[in-house]
This record gives sequence, C-alpha cells and structure tokens, in this order.
Amino acid sequence: MNYSYPALAHKVIDDMADRQASAIDAAVDLITSRLRRGGVLQAFGTGHARIPVHEMAGRAGGLTSVNLVRLSDLAFRGGYAPADVADPLLERDPEIAAPLFELTAPAPDDVFLIASNSGINGAVVELAMLVRDAGLPIVALTSVAHSTSTPSRHPSGKRLLDLADVVIDNGAPPGDAALDLGEGVVVGAVSNLAGVVAVQLLTEGIARAMLEQGEKPPVYRSMNLPDGDERNAAATARYEGRVHPIEA
Repeated sequence: MNYSYPALAHKVIDDMADRQASAIDAAVDLITSRLRRGGVLQAFGTGHARIPVHEMAGRAGGLTSVNLVRLSDLAFRGGYAPADVADPLLERDPEIAAPLFELTAPAPDDVFLIASNSGINGAVVELAMLVRDAGLPIVALTSVAHSTSTPSRHPSGKRLLDLADVVIDNGAPPGDAALDLGEGVVVGAVSNLAGVVAVQLLTEGIARAMLEQGEKPPVYRSMNLPDGDERNAAATARYEGRVHPIEA
C-alpha cells in the first residue's frame, strides 16, 4: 500500500520548524530566563494535548525543571475521586481550573507552557487567566487556524492564544486531521506530531542557552542506564516538592 502520512509528516514538521522559528526562540529566551532564576516550567495540557507536554517532562533527555500539570493531579494529589477527573469533557469546565492552579502552587519565577490544539475549552482558558492574574508568563502551543475559526467555550469568549506571551502555532488545520482520503474520510492528525517536535526544540534551545550562559542545564538521564538513578537524584534534588513524580 502507498501511504501518504510520511510525506505529510515531513511537511508538517518542516513547515512548523521554519514558520515558528522566531516564536520558538522567543519561548526559549522567556523560559530560560525564568529557569535561571530558580523557576520551574509548569507544563499543562488536556486531552490529546497532554502528549507534547508529557514528552517534555520526566523523561530521558528532558529538563528536570519541568513539572507536568494534569487534570488527573486532582485525583492523585488533590483528593478528587478518579471517576470525577476521568470524564473526557472535563476540559470544558472552567471551574476545574482554580483547584488545579491552587494544587500546582506556582512560585513567582515560574513560567507556564499550555498546550491545546483548539485553545477554546473552558479549563484551559480559565487556567491561563489564573496564570495571567498571578503575573506569570505563558507560552501557548496551539493551532492558530483551529482556534481562530471556532468559538470559545469559555464565558469570556477568550482563547488560549489571546492570553499567551508567546504563541507557537503547530500548523494543524481545524479539526486536526489533515489527510483527505476522499468520500468524506479525513484521517492523519498532526497536532501532536508537530507539538512533540516543538517541545524538543524548546528543550534543545533552553539547554543550549544555559550552556552558552555558563550554566549546566539539569537534564534527566535514562533510568535504564547503570548510573541513571544516581544522576537523576542529584539533578532533581533542588526541585523537590515543586516538580512532582509522573504517575503512570
């Protein structure tokens, strides 16, 4: 069978890396400045948008100063029943953002990376508003095409991109699926493909910037290498209580 997705994947990645180079550079500068002051990168996403932020947190080759924020934190650490946070429509509820923000308890030098392909759901927008009210900066990873063509589900009418200091456009079309097979069948979602590459570019850029400024970036080593546990323990000690372990 002649598959079309590999060519589409190359185009999406190349286009995103080219068109978003200045946005990624701006995000690198913003995040690096906060991390060098002792801040933590609070990375949040709901639904499938959890995948790019999860890729940035708690993994080999990733920065130890990234804390993964998820709706499921409310069950793991916030006393909510697992069934209450398992509803896939929970991301539409703006009221869930306040307890999640309180549980995250960001410090004054922290910075947020919020991923949402549509950027319209209530929990995402409300959390971004709480972050802004706290005086903290936001990098948004979103689809500008989707977000600007779809009404917000937040009572304010705002979207994630309206609240961000830096917007990285993943280039996904409205609806995310980008491969039209004909007869009304469209497959091939691309938002997370581009998103994973974007956060790896951020990780590389932040690490390079810190090295250029004379500071060794704290990076996870694979726990499946002989010295992984020992090196990771040393690298994560300074963030104890602020970067939480990632549950399965």
